[in-house]
Amino acid sequence: MLKKSLIVYIAVFTLFAGIVQAKDKKVEEDQINTYELLNIFGEVMERTKATYVEDVSDKKLIESAINGMLTALDPHSSYLNAEDFKYMNEQTKGKFGGLGIEITMENSVVKVISPIDDTPAAKAGIKAGDYITDIDDETVIGLSLNEVVSKLRGKIGTKVKVSIRRANTKPFDVTLKRDEIKIQSVKSEIKNDDILYVRISSFNEDIDEDITKAVKDAQKNLKNKLAGLVIDVRNNPGGLLDQAVKVSDLFLEQGEIVSTRSRNDEDTIKFSATPGDIANNLPIVVMINEGSASASEILSGALQDHHRAVILGEKSFGKGSVQTVIPLRNNAAMRITTARYYTPSGRSIQAKGIEPDLVVKPAKLEEFDNDDYNISEANLKGALKNEQISEKDKKKASSQKNDKKADEKNDDMKDYQLVRALDLVKALYLYGQNDNNIVAKERESQKIADAKSAPKQEKKK
Repeated sequence: MLKKSLIVYIAVFTLFAGIVQAKDKKVEEDQINTYELLNIFGEVMERTKATYVEDVSDKKLIESAINGMLTALDPHSSYLNAEDFKYMNEQTKGKFGGLGIEITMENSVVKVISPIDDTPAAKAGIKAGDYITDIDDETVIGLSLNEVVSKLRGKIGTKVKVSIRRANTKPFDVTLKRDEIKIQSVKSEIKNDDILYVRISSFNEDIDEDITKAVKDAQKNLKNKLAGLVIDVRNNPGGLLDQAVKVSDLFLEQGEIVSTRSRNDEDTIKFSATPGDIANNLPIVVMINEGSASASEILSGALQDHHRAVILGEKSFGKGSVQTVIPLRNNAAMRITTARYYTPSGRSIQAKGIEPDLVVKPAKLEEFDNDDYNISEANLKGALKNEQISEKDKKKASSQKNDKKADEKNDDMKDYQLVRALDLVKALYLYGQNDNNIVAKERESQKIADAKSAPKQEKKK
């Protein structure tokens, strides 16, 4: 029996040793292959330096090789030299020089994610989804994203010509004047007398504080008669993850906001909401389109999954990957994709985007003035007067035509998606108010019924 057990033990040990030896052999082969490839890299570099048609520095060759290694992985990983790294830091702080355009590489050409509000690109009519094929009459094919960015940047006041391809439109050229880009990430105003419109153009530092202030100011100015909010993240290319989380948290009481998952399960990170909704559960409509990416999709996905907002517009861009910027020596850095974003329900945003609850395409909205041809009871000869109409109502009716002229000048009428969003917020508010009134009446009726059914106490003599 002992001999048999010993034989089994030796067989298992031999098998285990064989597996370890095979693993060691594989590791050794991988190392040999790596060393061989590094030797090839060195040989290619030396031959390039010796035979290329023009002199080229070691710095350029090595930096290009590093960047090629990263950009070959996905469109958002890249090497940042000292100048690029500085430029990226300026962008997150909301002030930099250039054209004001967010781009990515797609099929060897440059695709516009979105133009930034009030910048040369936006003013020139550049749109999300446009393709840049040439810069100053030179093709972008073969260039890296960093090289394209370098060509688009330049001294303030100088001009650059870009060739644009757009769906259902003939190719055309646009000449843009470079300017200092100062991003006002958050703009807000009261629409239709009781709806707060918040435009977020990018998720830069501290925008959660700007949004909080905008909501509090609106509630104060409207004396707590705020009907709801429209949050516009159309053509918003994204920005800082922590700001996307903080802005989402402003309107959520609890639950997951977003999770990031890498290739290692133990590295999964979940971001959760903290108690408190600054909008006090008022209706919210979030507007998105194909230029809404990254942080915009995190906000939209979180509010959609928690049924806290209605998402209106068009399907978003679909950038659901997380980039980590790792500083390197000589003030350089590498930007590398380390994880994917997932909405609270577990949906991956990557290459899929956020589907709106209500699809609304851009359209032209016109209002027809046909008051002169409208006939109502009040226009009929001998019609009875309404004794409840006050002098105030009469003055309001007489001034409607003047008010209408002012309304026709309102730029909101040109934005069909915004008009639909404002109407939807108002409808949700009125529906909610009706529900509240019904509940209040039911509670009052119940109190009366309880009081009637309660046993009467005899008065003490």
